[in-house]
Amino acid sequence: MKNNKSIDVFNGDADGLCALMQWRQVYPQSAQLVSGVKRDNSLLKNIEAGPGDELLVLDINFENNRADVVRLLAAGASIRYFDHHYPGVRIEHPALSLTIDESPQCCTSLLLNQALAGKQWAWAITGAFGDNLPEVAQALAANHGLSTEQGGSLRKLGELLNYNGYGNELADLHFNPVDLYQALREYAEPFAFIAAADQFKQLCAGHAEDMSAASGLTPQTQNPGAAVYVLPDQAWARRVIGVWANDLSQQYRQRAHLILCPDGGGSYTASVRAAQQHPYGASAFCREFPGGGGREAAGGITRLAENQLESVIKRFLTEFPVN
Repeated sequence: MKNNKSIDVFNGDADGLCALMQWRQVYPQSAQLVSGVKRDNSLLKNIEAGPGDELLVLDINFENNRADVVRLLAAGASIRYFDHHYPGVRIEHPALSLTIDESPQCCTSLLLNQALAGKQWAWAITGAFGDNLPEVAQALAANHGLSTEQGGSLRKLGELLNYNGYGNELADLHFNPVDLYQALREYAEPFAFIAAADQFKQLCAGHAEDMSAASGLTPQTQNPGAAVYVLPDQAWARRVIGVWANDLSQQYRQRAHLILCPDGGGSYTASVRAAQQHPYGASAFCREFPGGGGREAAGGITRLAENQLESVIKRFLTEFPVN
C-alpha cells in the first residue's frame, strides 16, 4: 500500500518561512520540505507526487509553476496554494485550492493570517515586516497590543529572514532555507527564537557586515523619481541586494529603485522597487524581460546579459516615476 505524503513548498525568504510557520503551528504534520534561494520561483518542477499526496505551496509565482501544477493535479495530487505575485492565467480544478491576492499591501504571510483566523499573528507580523510592508505590520502589531520594542524585534527578525533568502545560489546564503525553517520550528513563537537561537545572532552579524559594505554606494544615475544602483561582483552584494532595495524604498519613498548586481556567472540580476508613494508597476516592468516577475510594489529579473543593462536602465528611467 502506498503511503501518502505531504510536501511543503515555500519561498526561502521571510514571507515563505513565516507563512509555513503559521500553517504548521496550527496544523502540525511531518512533511517533505522543498525550498531554495528567494529568486527560485520554479520549485515545483522537480517534485513528483501521485494520488493521495498533498502539497502546500507558499509564496512562489503561480505563472512559473502552472505547467507543473497541471502535471501534479493530473497525477492525482491535491494542492493548496497561497501567493501574492502576478499569477498569469489561473486554473480551476477540484483538487486545487488557489488563494492569490496581488494588492500591494498584501503578502503571503498576511494571507495565511486571514486563512487561519489570526491564530499565529506574531509570525504573520514578522513575515509582513520582512516583505517590506512595515505600515501593515505595525498596524497589526498595535492591534495585538505589542509595544514599540516588541514590534521592533519582529521587524528585525523579518528583515533578517528576508536577507538570508537572497543570493544566486544556496552557497551565497548563511543558511539553507530548509535548515532555517527547521531551526525556527523549534520555537512556538518568534520572540523565543530571537531570545535563544544561534541562527538569529549569526544573521545579525552577517547583515550588519553586509549592510556596512553597501552603505557607501551612490546611484549610478537618477532622476527626480527614480534611481539606479550597480553593485559589485561580490557575494555580500548578492546577499544584500533585496533588503538594501527595501531600505532605500523606505528611506526615499517618493523614488523608484533599480538595483543591478552581477550574479557571479557573467550575468546580472535586478531588484526593482516602485515608489512607496505609488506602489505599482514593478511586476509589469520586470515581466518585460525574460525571467522577470514579481508583484505591484516589488519585482526582480533573474538574468540579464551585460549588453542589456543600458536598455533596462533607459526603460526604467522612462517608466518611473509613475504619476
